[in-house]
Amino acid sequence: MTFEETFHERIALRCDATAAIGVGHVVRCVALGQELRARGFDVVLWGRIDGIDWLSELVADSGLGRLPAADRVSEQVHEADAAGFAGVVLDGYHLPVPLGDALRDAGHVVLALVDGDFGAAQAADVYVDQNLGAEPHRGGPAGSQCLTGPEFTLLRDSVRMHRRTPGPTSATGEIRSVLAVFGGTDPAGVAPRVIPALLATGAELDVSVVASNPVVADRLAALHLSSRQRLRVIPPQRELAALAATSDLTISASGTTVWELLAIGVPTAVVCAVDNQRLGYRALLAADVATGLGELPDLDPMQVTSVLRELLENPQRATDLAARGQLLIDGEGRCRVADALAALLPDR
Repeated sequence: MTFEETFHERIALRCDATAAIGVGHVVRCVALGQELRARGFDVVLWGRIDGIDWLSELVADSGLGRLPAADRVSEQVHEADAAGFAGVVLDGYHLPVPLGDALRDAGHVVLALVDGDFGAAQAADVYVDQNLGAEPHRGGPAGSQCLTGPEFTLLRDSVRMHRRTPGPTSATGEIRSVLAVFGGTDPAGVAPRVIPALLATGAELDVSVVASNPVVADRLAALHLSSRQRLRVIPPQRELAALAATSDLTISASGTTVWELLAIGVPTAVVCAVDNQRLGYRALLAADVATGLGELPDLDPMQVTSVLRELLENPQRATDLAARGQLLIDGEGRCRVADALAALLPDR
């Protein structure tokens, strides 16, 4: 920051990322943080990132500050007061339910990112549910606002930069390159169940699978391939958007990543990996913007193979899905959310 630059109010992004929680909460908060910082706010990631180096680097490169968070609500309110946060974004189902109320009582503006009922018990001035098919939050404080649906999807800079015209990227128009990513840490262990089913299609494929767990990576690397198939196991990628933009097909859990893939315009098949993804997963299928592979724990490998084989044999169907999906997410969601938050802050 040069001496001419000045920051406006401080905004905190209260979220965490661990192997158990995953990275989705922090990733979408970083997207909002990038937008707020571009508007001159001093943005701080208030929480922890445990052993996920690429995510810590993303936070640092986005110009966001870091502040650890205490466990007790009273201690967190004291930290927010001491840090001078004008506004706090709460994103995490594990956060203590009284936290929103306590922060508001202390004079902080609160925005809560929720997924249906998950996280919705927090008291907030603004509720944001970016899921397709989301309904307005009910039961919040008097006067609270509700921003619902994919027009409020929070996308990182890199995703916005890699939006493409939907369509196969291979010269032949066939689906050959596949990127599979099941969250930053794949806490539900989806990859070892889906990738063998993909390979069982027998199709000619060049598959890249994101896997951070060494045990999962070894299991994937040991899978049998036909002579027409290639499999690479790669670590979590900061620049996942660039890989997705050059893929013919992506396979993803129906969490934060799937909204990024739809925004980029790449054909996507989805798995419902955990309960908090069920609302979004079913809405995606109802809108016919992604191919559904099933819901854990009742995922049928033979059915997954059948669905993927049909998709691979019909690249036009995949292209149509991607085109409809990209129409849902225009890339400006984070601007709308930032507008709503900024409007509630003290006059600058």
